[in-house]
Amino acid sequence: MERFHLHLLSDSTGETLENIAKAALAQFDGVENVVKHFWPMVRSESHLDRIMIDVAANPGLVLFTLVNRDTRRKLENRCRALGLPAVAALDAVSDALSNMLGQEAKARPGRQHAMDAAYFARVDAIQFTIAHDDGINAQNWEEADIVLAGVSRTSKTPTSIYLANRGYKTANIPIVPESPPPPILFTLKHPMVIGLVTSAERLVQVRRNRLLSLNQSPDTDYVDEEKVKAEVAHARRMFADNGWPVLDVTRRSIEETAAAIINLFNERELQQAQTS
Repeated sequence: MERFHLHLLSDSTGETLENIAKAALAQFDGVENVVKHFWPMVRSESHLDRIMIDVAANPGLVLFTLVNRDTRRKLENRCRALGLPAVAALDAVSDALSNMLGQEAKARPGRQHAMDAAYFARVDAIQFTIAHDDGINAQNWEEADIVLAGVSRTSKTPTSIYLANRGYKTANIPIVPESPPPPILFTLKHPMVIGLVTSAERLVQVRRNRLLSLNQSPDTDYVDEEKVKAEVAHARRMFADNGWPVLDVTRRSIEETAAAIINLFNERELQQAQTS
């Protein structure tokens, strides 16, 4: 495939637009030669004029989220003159919602990033999660929404951070046969405790790569396959004995694991609401 230019123009941070482009590109093979040109905070025609110089020099698909009608019209006209496709990424969704709700969308750039109660809840969740990583501050776990348990290198920390960015206070604890977790883990009432497991073979590979990246010897019990299998079996028994839901993360990305956790959490919240 020849080099392909993708121009992303947003009147806000561009995070939404970037995620849309990433999700769409993931559906195609051989897109390694895509060159992304990222243009956030486009809120004036003079700024757009500067951007169009680069667009003209590197013609390609223009994807945008611009709410100002004048800026949008100018972009579309300039792209039309250059013979380039310009796609409004959110128009179809906004139009459908407008018809369903019976009201016009508010043309306010970055409105989804407003510092409302949900925003501060996410900040609070991130702070809590960072302060309760890797078994730290167990005395506060009852304040968590979710507690992740799993053997070393089952992506507990990155999954916790991802969940925190979604607004869930998340703690995590490593399960080590030689070092039992604090007793409070087995008496928690408010948080949902979820066990993370993975195949022993995959775990050995991940751990071995981790040791090599740290310039440490890969010949330790930490990567001994039989000991790793026993470690995983120990964790599974603990999860089963306590009735905790278990997720196998062997073939899951962080995003997929987090989505599954959120589904489990929401199902529990719904069940509790129905029985209360």
